Amino acid sequence: MKSEKFQSELMQLQGNLLNFAYMLTSNRDDAYDLLQDTTLKALDNEDKYADNTNFKGWVFTIMRNTYINTDRRGQRAATVVDTTENLYHLNLSQDSGIEAPEASFHASEISEAIDSFADEYRIPFSMHVAGYKYNEIAEHMNLPLGTVKSRIFFARKKLQERFADYR
Repeated sequence: MKSEKFQSELMQLQGNLLNFAYMLTSNRDDAYDLLQDTTLKALDNEDKYADNTNFKGWVFTIMRNTYINTDRRGQRAATVVDTTENLYHLNLSQDSGIEAPEASFHASEISEAIDSFADEYRIPFSMHVAGYKYNEIAEHMNLPLGTVKSRIFFARKKLQERFADYR
């Protein structure tokens, strides 16, 4: 593919690539960064593109792989490897973000509060905390998506009100 045609096709995909990047990152700034990285990688690797293959698929694969590699790099950077004698750094007390023990509350108190909710709030909230997506909860409960979201919001609000003294 000639360079001008390659660049033209790449520029035509920018809108679709940005949507895909936003879907991957869920953050506008990160999506623009990913779009820029992908565009640069595609331009740098123009010679590796084989004519008569799916150009759009090739560029989207570059974006997906770039996102995965960046995500993995971030996870590795967040990993702490303690090479000190007797694992000194791992044995240090960690700052929990709570100023004093009396400022914390037990999981049993939170569970009690959640259990006291009516089923219409408790079930979707518990499912959400367990990791279910909104649409999965809506399907399970046979409710509209907006209803599920509002019930989870109100359950969260009730918890915040109940534990307001702990802040």
